[in-house]
Amino acid sequence: MKTVEEMGHGVLDVFPLETSEEFLLRLLTDIFENHWSGIRFGTMVQGAVFEIAAPNPPQRISLSDGYVTVDFGPWHFHICIGEYRGSRRKTPIDPALAAHRRTSRAELYRKLNGEGAPTSWGMRLFNGKDEQQLTVFLPNPFLTEDHKIAQTPDWSRLCLWDHLRREFLGLAPDDKDRSAAGFSH
Repeated sequence: MKTVEEMGHGVLDVFPLETSEEFLLRLLTDIFENHWSGIRFGTMVQGAVFEIAAPNPPQRISLSDGYVTVDFGPWHFHICIGEYRGSRRKTPIDPALAAHRRTSRAELYRKLNGEGAPTSWGMRLFNGKDEQQLTVFLPNPFLTEDHKIAQTPDWSRLCLWDHLRREFLGLAPDDKDRSAAGFSH
């Protein structure tokens, strides 16, 4: 874990994850197949945040030529998590472009308030030029399921965070995650 100050995002505790295709496919499959109803996802860049709720479990999660596809039926998305080669006969891909597209940084994070207590949790992927590919906003104990401020924290909403820490980092739940008095944005 490292604590970093990110411009526009405040202070974050960042937990680096492996970036192999196999690891990222397992991580994304777990999140989207098993926890789709409790997450929001999209991108979070300066000037824009997309918090998309999945309409249903994915109908299919597949991998082809380095790209994972998460297909919800009426719509889907692709993220390059592995080696992208393109078509050797028609359109071979430039190695620099392939490296730009591929996930090169993956992390779990928790945003800290002014006292150093976590108030939001998530997972992020970045490509080879450190551009954000995806943010998954995890269930938050300070927000209700319909994303309203909760009257009292519901610590059971950290279940997915605890699961991801245990499954993908080998870390036990951390009391620090339950130390904030309320939500700060």
